[in-house]
Amino acid sequence: MEQAPQLMVLFGSLISLLLSVVAYFIKQLHTDFKRMEKDLVEVKTMALLIKTEFKSSSDLLNQKVDYLEHRIQKLELSIFKNHEHEK
Repeated sequence: MEQAPQLMVLFGSLISLLLSVVAYFIKQLHTDFKRMEKDLVEVKTMALLIKTEFKSSSDLLNQKVDYLEHRIQKLELSIFKNHEHEK
């Protein structure tokens, strides 16, 4: 009869130990998810920053190309006019 309470205490202790281990791993998992969430926000911010920098560089290049095209048109027109006067 004395073995039943000892067995229950042993099982209770074992269950408590196992639940403590499970709680520890759940806490670690929660910490890892929080860290991953922080890293994900940082990656999103960096991606937005890179996208913005790329867009501004692209706009600047487009402005330079437009300027050069306009300048070439003026030069071609000037050369054409000079060629017409020589005839």
